[in-house]
Amino acid sequence: MDVTELANRSQQFLQTLDARKSELAPTEFGWYPYGTMHNFPILERLLGDASRNPLPPVDAGPIADIGAADGDSAFFLESLGYRVHAIDYPPTNYNSCRGIRLLKQSLGSNVEILETDLDSQFALPAQEYSLAFFLGILYHLKNPYFVLESLARRARHAFISTRVARYNIADAAKNPYPGTNQQRVEIASIPAAYLVAADETNNDATNFWMFTDAGLRRILQRTGWDVLDYMTIGNTGNSDPATDTGDERAFCYVRSRHF
Repeated sequence: MDVTELANRSQQFLQTLDARKSELAPTEFGWYPYGTMHNFPILERLLGDASRNPLPPVDAGPIADIGAADGDSAFFLESLGYRVHAIDYPPTNYNSCRGIRLLKQSLGSNVEILETDLDSQFALPAQEYSLAFFLGILYHLKNPYFVLESLARRARHAFISTRVARYNIADAAKNPYPGTNQQRVEIASIPAAYLVAADETNNDATNFWMFTDAGLRRILQRTGWDVLDYMTIGNTGNSDPATDTGDERAFCYVRSRHF
């Protein structure tokens, strides 16, 4: 399926899914507030001419949706005929995985929900995945090298996105951490990752490593991935690890060298 058709069908499915969520209207928890289905139009922009048909054959093996939130993307991929593993961890999931479980029951879905702590020495359940969606998760992990390396041994291809930073801080004059980052420094070309303070990014202690552009490319290469397509969106000229206005995201389509 061409990625343009994939993006269009994803938005049609989103309307159906939003209607179902409105019908269910749980009172004991809230739905994940950030629309994961909006990633599919971004993937349409990402993919070059050689990658316009990214989905594998339906019988090529399961697809992994890692960091599945409420399972929107997993249920969409299932609607296209794929076997899907939705991988998340209740202690860090927005609603402790109650949303994805309620939707699975309501949709009569066969998506397999797998509770996996990516910050432990985990193992993915399938020996081989034809494709993995790993979007918006990397900067929330304590050990991104281990996770990327483990994923490369199990998934033939993957879509990966994460927040990146071109400068260490937004404004040296407003730096809230005395003794560090006294000067604003351009770091995009340094293969590095910036470790944020527990309250530095959106006051969310689950944020850890903000890669530079060069750092993300380096860790992908070192962990067994070849980058096929790559782009950044958001604040692509002045990004930093902490502020909303400094938010820049990298999206990439990668191929494992293990297969």
